Amino acid sequence: METRHDERVQQLLLAIKRSDKLHLKEAARLLGVSEMTIRRDINTTDAPVSLLGGYLVIAARAANAGNYLLSVQEHRQVKEKQQIGRLAAKLVKPHHTVFFDCGTTIPRIIDAIPDDLPFTGICYSLNTFLSLQGKPLCKVILCGGEFHHENAVFTPITFQDTLDHLRPDLAFFSAAGVSLQKGITCFNINELPVKHWAMKAASRHILVADHSKFGVVRGAFMGELSAFDSLVTDKALVPEYLEATRANAITVICK
Repeated sequence: METRHDERVQQLLLAIKRSDKLHLKEAARLLGVSEMTIRRDINTTDAPVSLLGGYLVIAARAANAGNYLLSVQEHRQVKEKQQIGRLAAKLVKPHHTVFFDCGTTIPRIIDAIPDDLPFTGICYSLNTFLSLQGKPLCKVILCGGEFHHENAVFTPITFQDTLDHLRPDLAFFSAAGVSLQKGITCFNINELPVKHWAMKAASRHILVADHSKFGVVRGAFMGELSAFDSLVTDKALVPEYLEATRANAITVICK
């Protein structure tokens, strides 16, 4: 029999899935209970919700290790992603048109772009859009379509309405796996149509990946390493990857 505790936890879970995270105060208001009640509800070993930095998110243990969950990935390799963001942001120049991929590294790039720099940002994920709309001189183009909760992306019904009319100067791509044998991969197949469009349309392709992604292979194939012009990462590459980037004339940018 489902208890009131169970009902509240399920309500929290649904609310978090809609917005990726939920502030503790907002959760208490939504359920009409105290913040302490919320804390008690989630303070169990099997609760699918946890509290991080004042926000309720889906607990890491509730996410299958083989799947991508934005709320979980957001809290991994944070310092590395911030470092990559600062390095990558320097590539954006005034009046550039820039494609921004989905994922949790990409918003770090946007955060590091100076507020007084005018540019156009193309995106297809909710968290990237929210970062771009906070930049006062950014013209934001959001590709609409079907919304997917797990990775917070929109997949266009047709490319002809928006994307096929655009030619970005730069395209930033986020990867979940970087392998010399299997190429560049991500978790979700539903991201591939937009990623592949950006590969064809953009003048320069920049791959961003922290050191934990190297040697990893995920289920959805983005392209070969040779398809990218630059690689931005947080640590110096090991010899085999350094050799591969040199062989393919890929510029490596790290600390």
